[in-house]
Amino acid sequence: MSDKKLFVWDLHGTLECGNEMAVIHLSNEVLAYRGYSERFSESQAIRLYGLKWWQYFRSLLPEQESYIWHALQEDCFQLSERDLRTQADCMSPSPRSHEVLSEIGKMHDQILVSNTRPTNLLGFISELGLNAFFSEGKFFAVDGHSDFRATKEKVIDDYLANHPKFDSIIVIGDSGTDMRLGRHVGGIRVLYNHEYLPRKNVEAEIYTSDLRDVLKLI
Repeated sequence: MSDKKLFVWDLHGTLECGNEMAVIHLSNEVLAYRGYSERFSESQAIRLYGLKWWQYFRSLLPEQESYIWHALQEDCFQLSERDLRTQADCMSPSPRSHEVLSEIGKMHDQILVSNTRPTNLLGFISELGLNAFFSEGKFFAVDGHSDFRATKEKVIDDYLANHPKFDSIIVIGDSGTDMRLGRHVGGIRVLYNHEYLPRKNVEAEIYTSDLRDVLKLI
């Protein structure tokens, strides 16, 4: 009987660190361009991290109407596609991530499902050196900031429909969305967070700030 497992990885806040500062830099640049005097601070980068981009602007500009928050979000997305370098300069691979991915890849299947846009995801994978672990067909951009894009659940359902049955599924991420995905597929949920970021109060089987703990599941 096969003991083939599928490991499903999130990107931001899981396989990379530093994106919380990239979000703030891009947001402040858009605010300046649009003529707003308000700016996000580094402490807000930590406190707000994990929210959808428009929710950042709702927090900073609560008196504005919803369409303004979403318009600023769209400006940020467009800027992020033009200015990958600002983000790449803030981001780095999470500690031990390459080591862990390499060990898992020797025995099991693994895919990357990220709440970002396709153009950005290709650049992030390259900048973070993840190409060796996630080839074409093994990474998926969901764009979770939009209400009209695919969901992580749909991506996984399609992947499982086109691949052999796995003995078990392990979902590793840093958010409630990722843990709901794990429950959706009946998998083991690993809630990861960087030590400097607050842990989400969500249900999971395993809580860790050390990706090497995932190796216990291979």
